[in-house]
Amino acid sequence: MSERIRVGILGYGNIGKGVELSVSQNPDMELAAVFTRRKPESIKTVSESARVLHIDDICEYKDLIDVLILCGGSATDLPEQGPKYAGLFNCVDSFDTHARIPEYFNSVNEAAKRSGKTAAISIGWDPGLFSMNRLILEAILPHGESYTFWGKGVSQGHSDAIRRVKGVKNGIQYTIPVESVIERIRNGERPSLTTGDKHIRECFVVAEEGADKAEIEATIKNMPNYFADYKTIVHFISEDELIKNHSRMPHGGFVIRSGDTGKHFEKKHIAEFSLKLESNPEFTACVLTAYARAVVRLNREGKTGALTVFDIPIGYLSPKSAEELRKELL
Repeated sequence: MSERIRVGILGYGNIGKGVELSVSQNPDMELAAVFTRRKPESIKTVSESARVLHIDDICEYKDLIDVLILCGGSATDLPEQGPKYAGLFNCVDSFDTHARIPEYFNSVNEAAKRSGKTAAISIGWDPGLFSMNRLILEAILPHGESYTFWGKGVSQGHSDAIRRVKGVKNGIQYTIPVESVIERIRNGERPSLTTGDKHIRECFVVAEEGADKAEIEATIKNMPNYFADYKTIVHFISEDELIKNHSRMPHGGFVIRSGDTGKHFEKKHIAEFSLKLESNPEFTACVLTAYARAVVRLNREGKTGALTVFDIPIGYLSPKSAEELRKELL
């Protein structure tokens, strides 16, 4: 593309900041504006020159932005924002409530089709890169079992869900894989596992003054799609302790496929894709930014509606031409 892709950022939390950093590292992109529900003058961006506007002004940029990256949370922000802004812009988001992806896809797809826009949903590393690897490895080794593990690390979506519980001032959640189960799979076993068998969820919560801690803990532990199916541990700590000990946001995980080939399935294979991330939001932001490029390309080719990582050609993520990719990376 000869012209630089004009990127808009909606929401300036950890992922929004990460997107700004990522855009600055991609020469074929430029930041058009950051949109926020907060007072624009209260936002301090990485680049002092970044334009920050209130979300009420976003419609004025309808023809000035090639793609809008939605950086809100999956619990309450994206279910409303995804369909709304896919009616105005090409969009990319990181909706990560796995159980609700089909209905979310349908709502965004309808809005994007109606407006002639393209929207990539549930983009990140899981859902996203891990989803791709689950599909690839299952297709290659149809006789076998797939396992996904997350952590140890901070889950953005689960932390956001905690912070929205009544009486919670701040909080963070760590997803911790059960090591003994991982080793069994790597050694060739194929245990039948429930969601809760593979992970523990550990929450560190700062309660508002006078809040009912027992009620907060019960609400968190019984939250469907987030904590109800897991062993969940809730610690109540001070704001100072949260800042001191839980400010970094590492994460990671792996997808493992244990499969067989041969006439009698006698040959065993273990395939694994793993990530070790020092900053979960910054890495997620980098994935969003790469897919923003793909969305713009696809829209210019006439492709409209909602898409997932299963629908987007991998070559479209790169700024390099198809000829360059064949020569340099194939």
